[in-house]
Amino acid sequence: MAKAHINPTRMELTRLKKKLTTAVRGHKLLKDKRDELMRQFLDLVRENKALRERVEKAIIAANKNFVIARAGMEDEVVNVALMAPRQEVYLEAGARNVMSVDIPVFDYKTKTPDANDIYPYGFAFTSSDLDDAIKSLQNVFPDMLRLAECEKACQLMASEIEKTRRRVNALEHVMIPEMQENIKYIKMKLDENERSTQIRLMKVKDMMLEQAHHYSEHVDS
Repeated sequence: MAKAHINPTRMELTRLKKKLTTAVRGHKLLKDKRDELMRQFLDLVRENKALRERVEKAIIAANKNFVIARAGMEDEVVNVALMAPRQEVYLEAGARNVMSVDIPVFDYKTKTPDANDIYPYGFAFTSSDLDDAIKSLQNVFPDMLRLAECEKACQLMASEIEKTRRRVNALEHVMIPEMQENIKYIKMKLDENERSTQIRLMKVKDMMLEQAHHYSEHVDS
């Protein structure tokens, strides 16, 4: 339905045609963006699922090792062994842009490069199960960071996909049809005006010919 405030002029028709061309081009670009976001989102979801299964399995194994270590050692010995950690981890958070979405990127550095510094105790009075538990947690730490990246990326991309989907639908089902209807309405009005003008001109011509004919008859008489 054409809007009542649409001015049926050729200038307005030209403006609406340009606006329609821009809307159609924007609609195509947004659809391409939505499809690419969906592709990357599904890749992230699959990676996220695999990472979560691997991390949960590793954490369960580490907890079992801690339970076994505590079963073979006194609580005081375990607490003293883990009281003063030798290694420290520094986390750096960044971002990378994927289809106008800022995806988080995490990186970490350790205080010392020595891999044995993850053990804050000597090996004389502790069991190997405690060593295995700490080592398994150290091994799973990079996967935990990547899992955090993936989960946050999935949330952000899902939100962007929903926004893009709403924009595509608004263009496809509201704005573009409305502009097409308005263009059709203006063309119809311009055609009506043109036909009315032609009819008026024909009537004026007939009146002028009739007046000229009567004038010539009057002169001849």
